[in-house]
Amino acid sequence: MSDSDISVLIRAIHDADVRACLVVTGGGVSAVGALFAVPGASRTVIDAQIPYARAALDAYLGAAAVSHVSGDEARAMSVAAHARAMRLDAGRDPAASMVIGVSCTAAIATDRERRGENRCHVAWFNGSAGKVYSLTMLKGARDRAGEEAICGAMVLNAMAEASGLEQRVQIDLNDSERVVVGTF
Repeated sequence: MSDSDISVLIRAIHDADVRACLVVTGGGVSAVGALFAVPGASRTVIDAQIPYARAALDAYLGAAAVSHVSGDEARAMSVAAHARAMRLDAGRDPAASMVIGVSCTAAIATDRERRGENRCHVAWFNGSAGKVYSLTMLKGARDRAGEEAICGAMVLNAMAEASGLEQRVQIDLNDSERVVVGTF
């Protein structure tokens, strides 16, 4: 995935008729910066939150998550982000653009020994349908920046799909890694 491929995808997202609230924790924050680095973010981004501490994420969700860094948590986060988007974008004509909530929860490489798998769960919700993308990464195969880049690309690809775009950035996965997709 090259920076130019990411910029092209973000331009297409900004040109799509979609408005979004994003919430990311543990990984995927690079997608937020990338969205703002390409002109046109004001057409797309309503709000972006990074509730990094568990208490901050629980406050964002309005309840303690049953399972942290999971597909269920990503789904709940995207639903909460969509509700936030609807509240914050309430003054606009609802037929003017689609409103989505996008989320990412991840446990990626760190500077200490961490139990558990390195994983990323990304979701989007548009008020009537949603998808969750889950990836378990081969631990030790990449540094934190490499794993963050994958999470960020997954967020942008999810936004593209929610926006009705066919474009995606290529994500460099190892042979044993697969993105598992579920709907809700």
